[in-house]
Amino acid sequence: MSNISRRGVCAALSLGALNLAGCQNTANQNEPADNVPTISDSAGTDHAADEPVEEPEDASSSEPQGTVERLLATMTLEQKVAQLFLVTPEQLTGVSKATVAGSKTERALQEIPVGGLVYFKQNIVETTQTLDLISGTRELCCAAGAGIAPFLGVDEEGGPLVARVANSGAFDVEHFPNMADVGASGDPVHAARVGTSIGSYLHEIGFNLDFAPVADVLTNPENTAIGKRSFGSDPDLVAQMVEAEVAAMLETGTLPCVKHFPGHGDTAGDSHTGAVYAERTRDEIESCEFEPFRAAIDAGCPMVMVGHIETPNFAADGLPASLSRVMMHDVLREELGFDGVIISDSFAMGAITENYEPADAAVRFFAAGGDILLMTPDLHAAHQGVLNAIATGSLTEERIDDSVRRVLTVKQQAGIIA
Repeated sequence: MSNISRRGVCAALSLGALNLAGCQNTANQNEPADNVPTISDSAGTDHAADEPVEEPEDASSSEPQGTVERLLATMTLEQKVAQLFLVTPEQLTGVSKATVAGSKTERALQEIPVGGLVYFKQNIVETTQTLDLISGTRELCCAAGAGIAPFLGVDEEGGPLVARVANSGAFDVEHFPNMADVGASGDPVHAARVGTSIGSYLHEIGFNLDFAPVADVLTNPENTAIGKRSFGSDPDLVAQMVEAEVAAMLETGTLPCVKHFPGHGDTAGDSHTGAVYAERTRDEIESCEFEPFRAAIDAGCPMVMVGHIETPNFAADGLPASLSRVMMHDVLREELGFDGVIISDSFAMGAITENYEPADAAVRFFAAGGDILLMTPDLHAAHQGVLNAIATGSLTEERIDDSVRRVLTVKQQAGIIA
């Protein structure tokens, strides 16, 4: 195992600290070796149910906005749509296990230059291999399409349940107990320490996005999908912990993404295998489940993951939140005032795959107001399905442009793109 030297938090406070993840000076880098298909494909099956750094006061000034608009103007429609997909390297390339970034990755990105990738345990074998995989993928993304650096994400919640890096054995990094134990301390300083430590070592490795913290309030003690991954059952306590972890992680240069809106803590089922329901009333959800998400938004969290959770006594539209305009647009955008990136939970989960084809699911997600679709099981079908929907008028290019602007704004503010 290899120690990762800690760069002090102060060194990462500036937006420029993330420039190592950008596209500067990558054109002459040697390409890594080819992807090698090995063992059975597990892409999307172990995604746990499953930033900019704090927005500067002048984030709406003409310079950042001009950067985004100039970049948007250079993109083809195909490139815009591609920017709104975040997939595993296996879903991108078609190999069964991806541990290097080479010619298959290069060809796949030339065809569909996705906005980002997400990595799991099978991709993290040992130290040098992982560093080369992450840096090589970034370079290939920068050389493809409109030359936009990617989100490079991982599920690193901390604890023994969901920590792809810490539990891989490839890196000597700090380990944490379950977030339930952190919450039981009653001290947000402990949650901030989690955010600082995890954000720092992910930033060192080259990741720039962490699908954490879990913002679910565990109101159903029989819930097995979330369980000890939650900070607890008290919405005020969970809100304090989430806010502290988000703020601390932002300072390290790693982007946090809170999950799973509108709240997975009441559900009895697991969206990995099928539809799940939160039976609580609108008043109950707004006064309890929403509190940690409000805290995360107030702390400047740039990304919110929307789960495949139906709310028959709230939205009452018969749709999982990840396909619901009520939950994504009316509630998350309008009521809670979130103006960052809305990302779905994995679309390879049974809650989606049992009811929708990949192209149909993708069109529904973007029509309902989502920005980034995570882990479609068929990237080509989903990408083409969105293009077809625009061609027939069931989606508009303006709707896509809105999401691309949000994605590019987060990347620009975080220093992922210059």
